[in-house]
Amino acid sequence: MNLDELLKEYSELELQLADPAVHADQHRARTLGRRYSQLTPIIQTYRELESVRDDLSAAKELGGEDEAFAAEAVELEERVPQLEERLKHLLIPRDPNDDKDIIMEIKAGEGGEESALFSGDLLRMYLRYAERLGWKAEIIDSQPSDLGGYKDVTVAIKAKGDEGVWSRLKFEGGVHRVQRVPVTESQGRIHTSAAGVLVYPEAEEVDVQVDPNDLRIDVYRSSGPGGQSVNTTDSAVRITHLPTGTVVSCQNEKSQLQNKESALRILRARLLAIAQEQADAAAQAERKSQVRTVDRSERVRTYNFPENRISDHRVGFKAYNLDQVLDGELSAVTQALIDAEMAEKLAQHS
Repeated sequence: MNLDELLKEYSELELQLADPAVHADQHRARTLGRRYSQLTPIIQTYRELESVRDDLSAAKELGGEDEAFAAEAVELEERVPQLEERLKHLLIPRDPNDDKDIIMEIKAGEGGEESALFSGDLLRMYLRYAERLGWKAEIIDSQPSDLGGYKDVTVAIKAKGDEGVWSRLKFEGGVHRVQRVPVTESQGRIHTSAAGVLVYPEAEEVDVQVDPNDLRIDVYRSSGPGGQSVNTTDSAVRITHLPTGTVVSCQNEKSQLQNKESALRILRARLLAIAQEQADAAAQAERKSQVRTVDRSERVRTYNFPENRISDHRVGFKAYNLDQVLDGELSAVTQALIDAEMAEKLAQHS
């Protein structure tokens, strides 16, 4: 889409958002408002650039008669390429899911109990990161391990502002490897284990239509830690989406209905990811980076405790503040990945 089309769309959005009738439909108003917010920095930068170009033209005309205008022309000439570069960045096509919230699954892999403990460490890292950014995190389902970690845990993370969670955490998908002395190791030897992370943009009901006839819903007795009411009633729910074979289970809540709703949220997110894979080859390539099998050799990031080092192998990021990162200071890591994506897109569109 070129600038003329964006300017036209922006004007139309302004008219629509000024119409009280639009706000009677909250979903439509939210969708239009989100798009308006996305276009605003582009339009503002374009208008500023046009204004500076006009001022530069006038300053050059008057510069021969007045030194003040000549000096102003020099300053304006420096601003033009800066604004052009900013506009170039803003016009790079966005990931359509960047403003979405996410559902994240963390799964223990090789390494037994140590891997489950590391899954718990990753969960805490993401929860603390969300807390630092003012996001809301909610554990939807979990399978705790005996020593306090997680065999499997699913968390929903929602943003409060315009920036979606997906834009910052979409790169977390993949195998995360840890190197440390496990609490279960009596000889003090460093072990390597791994946990897998899967990230999905959370789908709204309007994004994914799920036909109830395509679902097989089984209820069963919850297992693992929990109160008596959890373990003595058929409150756990397993939903199978027959057309795709996707299976989702939830047992965290005491209510069968609550577990069903949580399972449907996860199912919609997974089905949205599947639909996007099928529709978009680029999205399919991106999903492949989120390794389904938690193999230590297929890793996106390594957490080395003896050296207090964190390394992201995709972009060559390395820092020696692992303790702080695990406490939620993840911004430098996520920004390195965002910057790498931006550089790649700039190279494609240059």
